[in-house]
Amino acid sequence: MTPTRCAVIGVGYLGKFHAQKYAAFSHADLIAVADTDAEAAARVGADCDCRAVTDYRELLGEVDAVSIAVPTTLHYQVARDFLERGTHVLVEKPITSTVAEAAELNRIAREHDAILQVGHLERFNAALLDLAGQRCAPLFIESHRLAPFKPRATDVNVVLDLMIHDIDIILDMVRSPVKAVAASGAKVLSEALDIANARIEFENGCVANVTSSRVSLKSERKMRIFQKNAYVSVDFQNRGLSIHRLGEREMFPGIPEVTTETSIFEEGDALKTEIAAFLEAITNGGPVIVSGEDGQRALETAIRITEQVRQGAHVLGEDG
Repeated sequence: MTPTRCAVIGVGYLGKFHAQKYAAFSHADLIAVADTDAEAAARVGADCDCRAVTDYRELLGEVDAVSIAVPTTLHYQVARDFLERGTHVLVEKPITSTVAEAAELNRIAREHDAILQVGHLERFNAALLDLAGQRCAPLFIESHRLAPFKPRATDVNVVLDLMIHDIDIILDMVRSPVKAVAASGAKVLSEALDIANARIEFENGCVANVTSSRVSLKSERKMRIFQKNAYVSVDFQNRGLSIHRLGEREMFPGIPEVTTETSIFEEGDALKTEIAAFLEAITNGGPVIVSGEDGQRALETAIRITEQVRQGAHVLGEDG
C-alpha cells in the first residue's frame, strides 16, 4: 500500500505532536511541516526528518492529506486552499471562526470529494469510546470542564476553547435539534470569556447543563448522563467510566437494587487514535468519526451560547 503523503501546517504546541504521530506511522509519509516561525518549522522538521517551509502554499498539490493547527482565525483560509486541491484535511477545533466559513468548507469538501475531519480530540478518549458501544438515551446531562489559566489559549473564549468539546459530545449523543439556550459567563483573566455556564434544551426533551472554566485551580473533565433506569459517569481526565443501573432484584422490600459497573482504561494516545482514524478514512473509506458537519454543528451551538451571554448582559463586569 502506497503511504499517504502528509504535511502539518502550524507546528506550535499542538502541531508538533501531529507531526510526530505522522512520522511514526508506517502507512503515512510526512513530507513536510509548515510554520511562519522558521525556527519552529526547522526544529520540528529536523525532529521528524522532513522538509520545513514557512509558507504552506508551497505544499499545495504536493500532499494527499494535512493536519491544520494554526490559529483559529486562519483555519478557513488554510483549509480552503487545500480542500480546493482535493487534499484531505484534519483541522483542529473549532473548525472555523464563523458558521458561514464552516459551511463553505463543508461545501468545498463535498465538491472536491475530500475528507474534512475536525480535531475534537475528546471523542477518542478511551472511556467515551467504550460508552459509544452501548445504548445511550440521555434525559439530563451535566458536564464540568475546568482547567488552570494558560495564556496560549486566549485567542478564543472559553466556550470555543474548552466547552466546545462537551458540546460536540453532547450533540452526538443526544442527536436532536437544539430548542433553546440560556447562558452566562465572566471575563476574569483575559479579554474574552474565561468561565461560562450554559443550559441547552433539545427538542426531544433532553436538557444539558454545561460548565467550563479556564481559571480554575484544578483540572477536571467529567460528564454525568442520566437516563431511564441508569446513571452514567465519565471521567475524561482519568479515563474512568461508571454505569449504575436498576437491577432485577430488590435491595429491600419494594426498593430495587442498583448495580454498578466501573472501568478504568489504560492511558492511551487519543491524538494517535484520531490521526489513525483520519488515515483509515482516506485509505480504506472508513467512517469520518468527527466530520466537518459535526464541527459545524458544534461551532453553531458554541456561538449561540456566546451570543446568548452577550445579549443577556450576563458578563460579569460589563454594563448593558
